[in-house]
Amino acid sequence: MRTQIAIIGAGPSGLLLGQLLHKAGIDAVIIERQSPEYVLGRIRAGVLEQVATDLLDEAGVGQRMHAEGLVHTGFDMLFGGVRHRIDLDKLTGGKRVMVYGQTEVTRDLMDARQVAALPTVYEAANVQVHDFDTDQPRVTYEKDGQSHTLSCDFIAGCDGFHGVCRASAPRGAIQEFEKVYPFGWLGLLSDTPPVHHELIYVNNPRGFALCSQRSATRSRYYLQVPLTDKIEQWSDDAFWQELKLRLDPEAAGKLVTGPSIEKSIAPLRSFVTEPLRFGRMFLAGDAGHIVPPTGAKGLNLAATDVKYLMDAFVEFYQERSEAGINGYSERCLKRIWRAERFSWWFTSIMHNFPDEGAIHAKLQEAELDYLMHSEAGLRTIAENYVGLPLDFGS
Repeated sequence: MRTQIAIIGAGPSGLLLGQLLHKAGIDAVIIERQSPEYVLGRIRAGVLEQVATDLLDEAGVGQRMHAEGLVHTGFDMLFGGVRHRIDLDKLTGGKRVMVYGQTEVTRDLMDARQVAALPTVYEAANVQVHDFDTDQPRVTYEKDGQSHTLSCDFIAGCDGFHGVCRASAPRGAIQEFEKVYPFGWLGLLSDTPPVHHELIYVNNPRGFALCSQRSATRSRYYLQVPLTDKIEQWSDDAFWQELKLRLDPEAAGKLVTGPSIEKSIAPLRSFVTEPLRFGRMFLAGDAGHIVPPTGAKGLNLAATDVKYLMDAFVEFYQERSEAGINGYSERCLKRIWRAERFSWWFTSIMHNFPDEGAIHAKLQEAELDYLMHSEAGLRTIAENYVGLPLDFGS
C-alpha cells in the first residue's frame, strides 16, 4: 500500500486531519489500534473555541454541531460562596464558545469518512513507524493475523499521549516538559438537565468542582479528588452529595440527580514535547502536549495543530514549498505554551493544594477577589478562555 499521508490515530485529531486533506485532494490512510466503538466510548471535554468550530465547518461536518450544540456567551466562577459571571461576549468583543461533546465531534467525523469511503484501518496491532528521517517513511502493522506495510510521504502522529509516534522519536532529539498535579477529576455523566445554562467553575474548601453539560438533557459534572481515590469508592449518591456540598445554595437546590451513564477518574498533567517534527513525522494533539482540562484547551489546541499541519501539506503538494512543514513545530509551540500557561494558572487558582498550606488558600482568595474587581483581570480570563486568533504570533 502507498499513500501521501499516513495518519496514526483515529481520534478527533486524526479524523479531522483526514477530512481536511480529503477536501484538499490529498490522499491519506488512517491507522488506529482500537475499534471504532472504543474510540467513540472515550468521554472527553466539550467546549469548542471558534478555531475548532470553523475547522469543523471547513471539513464539512459542522451541520449537527450548529443544530445541537449550545452557544455560551459566558460562564460562572464560584468562590467564597458567591458566583461571579465572566461575560465572554462583552469582554472579548463578541467572541463565544460552543458546547458540543468531543464524542459527537468524533462521531460526525467518522460518519463523514465512511460516507466518502476513505481508508481507515481499525484494530491494527503492533503499529510501528519507520524511516521517518528519510524521504521514504513507512508504517507497519498487523491486521487479522497478516503483516502490512504502508509507504507514504509523511507520517502524522495523532495517536495520543501513549502512542507509538512520540515514543519512536530519537531520545536525543526530543525534550519533554511535565508537571503532574496532586489530584484528579472524578467525572460523572448523567441524563439529567444541567444545573445551570452555563458552566460553573467552583473553588471550595472541600475541593474544586465543575458543572458542565452536553445538551439540554445531559449533564457532565466533575469533582477534585485525591489521586489515591478509586472509582469503586464513589457511588452515584456519594458523588451527588459531595457536589451539593461544594455548590452555592441556589445551585444545590436546583441540582437534578440521577443514575450515571459513565463515571471515571482522570489525572491532571501539563505536558509539552519539543519539537513536534522529526524528519517526516509530525506530532499533533495529545501526542505532543497535554493540558489540565480546567481551561478547556485540549481539543482546541489539537484542532490548531491540525490546521497548521494541513496548511503545511497543502503548501508542499500544491506549491512545492517546504516552508510550512519546516515552520510547523515553532508555529504550534507558540500557541501551545500560551494555552499551557493559562490552563496551569486557572488550575492553580481554582483547586485545593493541601500540601501548600493555609497561605495558598488565602493567596487564591486574594487573587480571585482582584480578578473579579478588575476589568483588566476579567478580560484576561475571557480572552484566554475563548482562545487566540489563528494568526497569533505569526
